[in-house]
Amino acid sequence: MKLIGMLDSPYVRRVAITAKRLGIALEHESVSVFRHFEQFQQINPVVKAPTLVLDDGQVLMDSTLIIDYLEALAKPGRSLMPALLNQRLRSLRLIGLALAASEKSVQLYYERNLRPADIQYEPWVERVQGQLAAAYSSLEQELEKQPLKTDGEIDQAGITLAVAWSFTNLVVPDQVTDEKFHRIAAFTAYAEGLEVFVSTPID
Repeated sequence: MKLIGMLDSPYVRRVAITAKRLGIALEHESVSVFRHFEQFQQINPVVKAPTLVLDDGQVLMDSTLIIDYLEALAKPGRSLMPALLNQRLRSLRLIGLALAASEKSVQLYYERNLRPADIQYEPWVERVQGQLAAAYSSLEQELEKQPLKTDGEIDQAGITLAVAWSFTNLVVPDQVTDEKFHRIAAFTAYAEGLEVFVSTPID
């Protein structure tokens, strides 16, 4: 199977890291939706990263749906999601908040870097900034109530949170500080030190 997309995308990177944690081998092909649009279009006409090309040529897209498929492929006992309902609910909440933070970081980056300055809409920017801050504030509160484990392993909630925080610091670093979100920053520092993250660097 081939994973298509750049690892500077939090969505592509979470899939790549997840596959490694699940013990599933993926061939990674760094194709940009911007710089290599026509090449990506030949693989997936929708041009959406990440794209997963299966061995039979079928194409999947959207990181959450790809991860769901990888979970189904994984050997028993390798799931990165808790089995107990209350624990699964918490993981889903953390994942949802982290994905929201990634989405708002992408929107801010696009607004600043792709839209001409004279047509940027400040009320929209302020709203997205508020949503980004709210997502990370909620995540910080969740970690205050119950820290994520730092025992040498990492689950899907931890992967998604760490990937999101690293991405935000890459593209809109002025929106967050380690001091304000110190629990998130500390957990991400732990995660980025794990081999599965080190071997899957932002490109």
